[in-house]
Amino acid sequence: MIDWIYFFDLCGTAVFALSGALAAGRHKMDPFGVLVLASVTAIGGGSIRDALLGTTPVFWIQDHNYITVILITVILTFIFVRKPKRVPRYLLPVADAFGLALFTVIGVEKALNLELSGMTAVVMGLITGVGGGIIRDLLCQQVPMVLRTEIYATASIVGGICYTISLHWGAADMFALLFAMGTALVIRLAAIRWHLSLPAFDLKTPQ
Repeated sequence: MIDWIYFFDLCGTAVFALSGALAAGRHKMDPFGVLVLASVTAIGGGSIRDALLGTTPVFWIQDHNYITVILITVILTFIFVRKPKRVPRYLLPVADAFGLALFTVIGVEKALNLELSGMTAVVMGLITGVGGGIIRDLLCQQVPMVLRTEIYATASIVGGICYTISLHWGAADMFALLFAMGTALVIRLAAIRWHLSLPAFDLKTPQ
């Protein structure tokens, strides 16, 4: 199971690095900017999580495979995505959705391994899932996706709860992993497809 968690962690790193690289392409950044944006998107959330949990040095300093995956992803993006205008508009949010689902479970798993409470684990999953995207959007001078009305953080929270409860009820590790990832992914993709959103908190100024 540890090997599968590690495999999915690297997959999530690649997916979020792709998300960051595509965002950099849309904003016409230079190669260094692409690398920076891909890196903070891929490892930003996990770095915040590890700092909060006190597990330092953070994961990517202990294991250079994460940086290697980011570099390979950026290089492949340069090679195969030469004209950002031709990249389908749905590719960035879909890639982000996969990264969100993967990293949510990774964050919950790490907190549970430290024998923290289920609630804390769900919060760590949320931070892992959305932290990198928040940094990416801020660097692109956009309102972070997690703060918009479209369902985003909710998908991460529900996925984290599903994973925690499944393990608590004695489900097999792989079933809990796939069930939680699938749930978060379906919710997020459904929100993208049908523009599902939570009610906005709208304080209208009196006339």
